Amino acid sequence: VQLQAYGGGLVQAGGSLRLSCAASGRDFSNYAIAWFRQAPGKVREFVAAIGWSGSGTFYGNIFYSDSVKGRFTISRDNAKNTVYLQMNSLKPADTAVYYCAADYGLHSSSVDYAYWGQGTQVTVSS
Repeated sequence: VQLQAYGGGLVQAGGSLRLSCAASGRDFSNYAIAWFRQAPGKVREFVAAIGWSGSGTFYGNIFYSDSVKGRFTISRDNAKNTVYLQMNSLKPADTAVYYCAADYGLHSSSVDYAYWGQGTQVTVSS
């Protein structure tokens, strides 16, 4: 599966952005998709993940890092081969390059994901 992340940009603190991760290839609905982010000089950190859904609209498990819980929402549209990350109440600390990743398993560690998209920059000004 090939992934492409987009939707980043510059936003003021308190604002919102929606990131998209578009996938090409077969069997998208069988993959768990996660978002990670990496700020300058920091390690890549887990943001959110959504499990595979197979057919239909059952999303399976969804989980978030504590730092974004209640502010970010991950969702997927298998008909469009796309996963979204709605980010609300953004803070300067959310500034990072955001990456989406895919794997058959649902993980929170970056080393467990086999497929990665290129990053999209999110900058939150104070």
